[in-house]
Amino acid sequence: MAESLAPPPAGTALDEPPHPDAPETGDLAVASQWQLMWQAFSRHKVAKVCGVITLAIYLVALLAPFLAPYPGSFHDADYTYAPPQRLELFDEGSFRPHVDGLIMTQDPATLELEFERDPSTTIPVGLFVQGAEYKLLWLIPMDRHLIGPIDPEIGPVYLLGADASGRDLLSQIIHGTTVSMSLGLVGVFFSLILGVVIGGISGYVGGRLDSAIQRLMELIMSIPTIPLWMALFAAVPPSWGPLQRYFALTVVISLVGWVGMAREVRGKFFAVRGEEYVQAAVADGCSQQRVMFRHMLPSFTSHIIANLSLSIPAIILAETGLSFLGLGLQAPTVSWGVLLEQAQSVRAISTAPWILLPGIPVVVTVLAMNFLGDGIRDAADPYSN
Repeated sequence: MAESLAPPPAGTALDEPPHPDAPETGDLAVASQWQLMWQAFSRHKVAKVCGVITLAIYLVALLAPFLAPYPGSFHDADYTYAPPQRLELFDEGSFRPHVDGLIMTQDPATLELEFERDPSTTIPVGLFVQGAEYKLLWLIPMDRHLIGPIDPEIGPVYLLGADASGRDLLSQIIHGTTVSMSLGLVGVFFSLILGVVIGGISGYVGGRLDSAIQRLMELIMSIPTIPLWMALFAAVPPSWGPLQRYFALTVVISLVGWVGMAREVRGKFFAVRGEEYVQAAVADGCSQQRVMFRHMLPSFTSHIIANLSLSIPAIILAETGLSFLGLGLQAPTVSWGVLLEQAQSVRAISTAPWILLPGIPVVVTVLAMNFLGDGIRDAADPYSN
């Protein structure tokens, strides 16, 4: 009996210290599903970094009028395809941020307009400068911008160059963040409603109704995505304004994007409809709607959130692709896809390669949100680790 109570020899597995990120056994036993999910997500370093990047991008979308040097409607036809101006921090040994002016010349052989630096003209650049009026968060009237020219009368400041209309590309990219990122959220919201309702009914009711819904989803999935979007968006009247086209594009993308969400929800409903708590709710006289959305749906909410986080970049890419082809949003609406539409001309790219810069935030956003979605998806099932 004494030998059975003797401590284990040194060097065994019981002497190994626990992993620093591992939760306490007592805490793990009483932790909720969301606590387990957060503990699993906190160990995913790449997902945490991408989460910070995603939050920063949405912060830019919210504060776009303040962060952008110019409003979205600003343009100067005298600076068409003006090159990026280098920001100089010092002038004659003193700290004085500025950019050099630009002189437009014409090549006598090709008659092509070119821009050259004009060191004799300096345009001071400052922080929190006074500029065009706007409403911060659509509520607070302001006229201060994070960065911009101190004296706009001297000349414009194009830190990332100008486009075909003489618009500041940096300001356009920042303003386009608001439209592209918000369209992703609105599109996911519509896809969520359609996917949860249709997928829930299919998975809970089953039978012939489930078969009919599955055939419909298979039909939608068998049609190439871009031609289907083109056919649906072709029905939008050309006389509609920017706001109407925005919501029309959101609905068109959602009519295709709900299928993946519906199949995910249907599978989860099939998996849990035989559980004891579901059968108890049915025996207690709960209606089908209450059983579906009050008892069954909350059990896999984390999986739906993971699916949504992976759907947002797909919608952003869809808007970018349609707008690039001229079938989505159109000027004067500013989005990343509308800005990239100018890159269809090889001649424009060869003379002004900076018009491809709106593609960088698209790549960064899609990569960040995909990695974030992968982390959320892995954390949604913490018992698998």
